[in-house]
Amino acid sequence: MIMSHFQIQNVIIWRVLLLLVFFPVLLLGNTIHSVTLTVHLRGVYESKLSLMTTTGGNQLIQTILVNDQVKNGETAVFTVPVEYLPGEFVLRCDYKEKSSSTPYPSEKNFIINQQDLEVWIHPVYSNNADSTRFQEGETENAALNRFMEENYAQKEMLGLLQNFLLNYDDNLSDFYKEGIGEYEKRRKDHNKWITDQRKRDRDLFVATLYNFQYVSQISWEGTESDRKHSFRDHYFDNIDFGDSLLIRSRDLKSWMDQYVNLYGEEVTTTELRDSLFTVAGKTAIEKAKTGHPKVYGWMVDYFYKGYESFGIEAGIAMLAPYLDDPNCLTSKRQAILKRLEGMKTIVPGTIAPEFFFTDDAGNKRSFQDFPVETPHKLVLFWSADCPHCMELVNKLHAWWQMPGNKEKVTVYALSLDETETEVEEYYKVVPLLYGWKNVLTKGGVNSEEAAAYFILATPVMILANSGTNEIVSLPENIDQLENALK
Repeated sequence: MIMSHFQIQNVIIWRVLLLLVFFPVLLLGNTIHSVTLTVHLRGVYESKLSLMTTTGGNQLIQTILVNDQVKNGETAVFTVPVEYLPGEFVLRCDYKEKSSSTPYPSEKNFIINQQDLEVWIHPVYSNNADSTRFQEGETENAALNRFMEENYAQKEMLGLLQNFLLNYDDNLSDFYKEGIGEYEKRRKDHNKWITDQRKRDRDLFVATLYNFQYVSQISWEGTESDRKHSFRDHYFDNIDFGDSLLIRSRDLKSWMDQYVNLYGEEVTTTELRDSLFTVAGKTAIEKAKTGHPKVYGWMVDYFYKGYESFGIEAGIAMLAPYLDDPNCLTSKRQAILKRLEGMKTIVPGTIAPEFFFTDDAGNKRSFQDFPVETPHKLVLFWSADCPHCMELVNKLHAWWQMPGNKEKVTVYALSLDETETEVEEYYKVVPLLYGWKNVLTKGGVNSEEAAAYFILATPVMILANSGTNEIVSLPENIDQLENALK
């Protein structure tokens, strides 16, 4: 049968209409959606349930959903928003065994992907398989448990061989060489097994976590130092940086911490630390650069945070070229640029930026113009909720009260506390800092004062000449401050 032009046209129109109707439905079937987590509580009087997780690139645990009161035998239902999926989660139970009991915490770690999850939990024994279980047919956590059990068994044998090779006293003997051969065979078999597991579970989020269980190559020739260097050089050999889900795993940070610690083992001076950690960052970022832009960006963020916390300016400067790479999806671009600008501006020999404070009479005064009797002025940026800050603040105030030190320096303590909880803590601490010129900034790290000094993290000290307001030093501790004052 031959169709006319008109009939053909009608068929085409109907097919287009059918596609318009059904194509969105087909697309919807492949779209990531929110997931329901159903929690059945048992074994305790009641509990507060909190669902916590991390988001991509953010390694800080945050609470996303809460049910304040669930009784024994009751069920709580959480709808997990799509932006947190897939990922690693923590169910925290602040439970009471009796109505009169004080709440006691317990936590259960698990994975949520695209499968609705149902869990029966006894908070007292939250990590015992016979007291906490998922519904029949649950895939992600079952696959991870199966993998980790076999992985542990294989790594146990590898660990025994590794200890033997590290401690054997005759590395030229045939017996030692046979040990190396056996170790290498088991290592390669183990890594192949992991690759096979990743292929088998490629549709599951947990396959990403398998990345961190590969065993790196070691050259057994040479000294113990040579072996460590060999392990470090091969650290990234098996990792799949093209897997964007790496940044949704908390394992990525701990895995990178172990890598940095390999360099840290050789640190004997501050200068050597800065040099080695800068090399570590450059090596890791170059490796990640070949992978997914999100992982590449995460790696830049990771080292920036480390360099900022240790004040490693050489490392921060090393990051600069990566900011111009469009494939580097860093969330810290503006912060790094700000820090780089600060490294040029807040340096010895430049003028300490202006800010204002309130004197004892309640008058607004200028930092630069306010007359002081000491030859130096110290600007301290701190926060009451920062443990490192409080350690420095306590030591600094005790030092300042020692005979002769008050005559050397006037201290301006600028707090970057901002939230209600932080400010409340600030007002508890600040009365103890008598004798200092204390300022609670408006806006915290985004305040005018922090912006003028390019402050991104605390604590920070800037020592200036009282007569010229010229920056003399950027001391990191009391010893460096004393040396600068000399």
